[in-house]
Amino acid sequence: MRRDHADPADSPSRNDWQTIRTLLPYLWPKGETALRWRVVIAVLFLAAAKGASVAVPLIYKYAVDALDGGLNAAVAVPVMLLLAYGLARVLAQAFGELRDAVFARVAQRAIRLAGLKTFRHLHRLSLRFHLDRKTGGISRAVERGTKGVEFLLRFMLFNIVPTLFEILLTCGILWYLFGPLMAAVTFVTIALYITWTLWVTEWRIQFRRTMNRTDNEANTKAIDSLLNFETVKYFGNEEHESRRFNNALSRYEEAAVKSNTSLAMLNIGQGLIIAVGLTAMMWMAAQGVVAGTMTIGDFAMVNAYLIQLYMPLNFLGFVYREIKQSLTDMEQMFRLLDEDPEVADRPGAGALAVNGAELVFENVSFAYDDRRPVLKDVSFTVPAGRTVAIVGPSGSGKSTISRLLFRFYDVSAGRVLVDGQDIRDVTQASLRSAIGMVPQDTVLFNDTIFYNIAYGRPGASPAEVEAAARTAQIHDFIMGLPDTYQATVGERGLKLSGGEKQRVAIARTVLKAPEILIFDEATSALDSRTEQDILKALKAVAQGRTTVTVAHRLSTVVDADEILVLEAGRIVERGSHEALLRMNGRYADMWARQQQQEKAREALEDEDDGISVRAAAETPAAE
Repeated sequence: MRRDHADPADSPSRNDWQTIRTLLPYLWPKGETALRWRVVIAVLFLAAAKGASVAVPLIYKYAVDALDGGLNAAVAVPVMLLLAYGLARVLAQAFGELRDAVFARVAQRAIRLAGLKTFRHLHRLSLRFHLDRKTGGISRAVERGTKGVEFLLRFMLFNIVPTLFEILLTCGILWYLFGPLMAAVTFVTIALYITWTLWVTEWRIQFRRTMNRTDNEANTKAIDSLLNFETVKYFGNEEHESRRFNNALSRYEEAAVKSNTSLAMLNIGQGLIIAVGLTAMMWMAAQGVVAGTMTIGDFAMVNAYLIQLYMPLNFLGFVYREIKQSLTDMEQMFRLLDEDPEVADRPGAGALAVNGAELVFENVSFAYDDRRPVLKDVSFTVPAGRTVAIVGPSGSGKSTISRLLFRFYDVSAGRVLVDGQDIRDVTQASLRSAIGMVPQDTVLFNDTIFYNIAYGRPGASPAEVEAAARTAQIHDFIMGLPDTYQATVGERGLKLSGGEKQRVAIARTVLKAPEILIFDEATSALDSRTEQDILKALKAVAQGRTTVTVAHRLSTVVDADEILVLEAGRIVERGSHEALLRMNGRYADMWARQQQQEKAREALEDEDDGISVRAAAETPAAE
């Protein structure tokens, strides 16, 4: 059954705890003893930093009380206290910096592993998922998600938990020194602050999700437009593309404005709560000093504790907002990991054992959508080292056969066998390593010609790459370029002609050295002369290999050992070229029509050549 894969930003939200649980293994990585020790040491540095931080107001209190005793006391007593005060502040900062330095590798490793896991998973997903995908949106989701990993790891461990610990410790000290009322006011102030922050942030998160969705949409439209740059130019639709991009940006703008204005409301509420709590605490401390139950040092200590708590509390609001945003970003990336591969290796699947590479389709039926069957009870055999061609009108299911052989999809019924092994019982990696493909539309990486040929077998030597290029009859062309094999091919190979791209595709397939070859409409987009050159290269590559040729032009498959005529998902005729012509059926009719079209095209080309010759002859010579 077909499933639609929408943009990850549009999917239902994951629970925050689900996202955090997904992240925890990166914090305590399995089998990484050194990284685990780093986490432990970082936590110890964290405890030391908080201990030093909590000690600062206490030392400050004793120093103030000592100063309040008179000039001699100021000279004799507070010197050590002031030195201790300075040392405590230095240690609090130093331990914090050491904590960050030790934890840096854990955070960066988590970013790398999370990004790598998502990237690998995307490659494991089915072709159906990638045909439905929005590339720009997915790339943004992965980019934001990996950045969110570091933020969440660092601040969940080193800000949220330590700040709560410091709050409880401070309340305990105030309770011990000044009674429960002072501690209660402090606790209530902090509780109200946290409650307000959580409530408003939860409300604001809808704007962040809208920003993510519209950002993905804008990025997708921009990438799609730039990848189709030539098409935009052909139709003069630059303004149309700009309007589409601007519409997405406008929706992002509205969401961003709402996010920022609601942030102002959040900050005002936080400031009001802190101001009221701070005023109440200072009033109580002042009353204690007047009543003689508290010293000036106690007053100073309460103020120092409140200021010291105010900073992390103020930062806590920011951190919580950022953590919620990071969770929102990460949930999109982790939802990609929740996507189940439509095609997966069976438990215990072994490697394909190739012995000649005989290929069998046995009563195969398949449908991309259950409502529209594509192949219906298709059976044929390609003996080892032989060539079978598949022809038929568009939509008959020709290219689907190659996709099933590569196991981009699993058959709905029947079996596909290679040397008697059901391809569903072997690993996808071993199956695909045995198959080479030269497609109709060769898409190259925006890299050098050498890289694109060597992609057939990464790590191949320059001599092997050159040998493959010679077999594909493209070596001489490459050597004629200013940068030879280091010449870049441009986005999707647009710096090369169709024939040159096809030769690069043939060269990298030669380098792969597969036992089975598939030529899927490999020459249909080429002119007659280029087609003949490419056919020579294809025949050289196919020599002695099991080959399946999917073709529209029948002239390219006349030498096949067997030709299958596919129509409406069924094989309606089969045989050699001569045998099919003698049948005087569907193949013969297609052959006759294509021959007429070929003659008409040749006559038109001859006429154009004649006009050009006469025009050249009638042009007066320059005097």
